[in-house]
Amino acid sequence: MDFLFNINVQFYIAAYLIGGIPFGLLLAKKFAGVDVKSAGSGSIGATNVLRVVKEKNPDLAKKLGIATLVLDALKGVSVLAVAYFMGLDESVLWAIAVLAVLGHCFSPYLGFEGGKGIATGMGVMMFLLPLETTIALVVWLVMAKTVRISSVSSLTGVFSLLVASFIIHPNMPHAPVVFIVFILFYKHIPNIVRVIKGEEKRVI
Repeated sequence: MDFLFNINVQFYIAAYLIGGIPFGLLLAKKFAGVDVKSAGSGSIGATNVLRVVKEKNPDLAKKLGIATLVLDALKGVSVLAVAYFMGLDESVLWAIAVLAVLGHCFSPYLGFEGGKGIATGMGVMMFLLPLETTIALVVWLVMAKTVRISSVSSLTGVFSLLVASFIIHPNMPHAPVVFIVFILFYKHIPNIVRVIKGEEKRVI
C-alpha cells in the first residue's frame, strides 16, 4: 500500500473521486425533488437536468442546469489547478484530466454509471488546451444555434477540438486527447443512434 503515499497516485485518486460527484443528480433532488436518472434521458448532466426540472419548475430549471454545467466543468479543473501549481509533470496533468472524465462518466457513487462527460471534458481541456477548446466552444455554439440538437452540437465541438489539437500542437502526445474524445463519443452512442433514426429531440 506504499504506492498510496505517492503524490501522483493521490492526485489520480482525487481526480477520479471528485470527477465522480454527480452534481446534476444531487442538485435536482435537493432543489427540485426529482430524480434525473429515472426521467428524460437518464443522464446526470446539465441538459437532462434542464429538461427534467423544466417540466416541474421552468424558472428553477435554467438555474440548476447552469449550476450543473459549471460544477461538472470545475470538477476536473479544481484538481488540475492544484496539481499544476504544485509543479507536477505534464503527463501527470493529462492523467488527472483523463481520470476526472472517467470519474464523471463511470461514477463510483452510481454503480460506475454516470453522465456523458461533455462539461467535465471541456473543463479539463480548457485548462490544458485553451485555444483548441475555445475553437470547440465556438463550433458548439454555432451548431447549437442552427441544428439545435444538444448531442450533435456537443460531439461536433469535441471532434473539432481533436482536429484542432493535431493542427495547433502537432508534436504533443495526443493519446490522452484521443482517449477522452473516444470516451465522450462512447457515452453518446445512444444519442448517435437516435440521431441516425431521426428520433433525437431538439433543444427548445
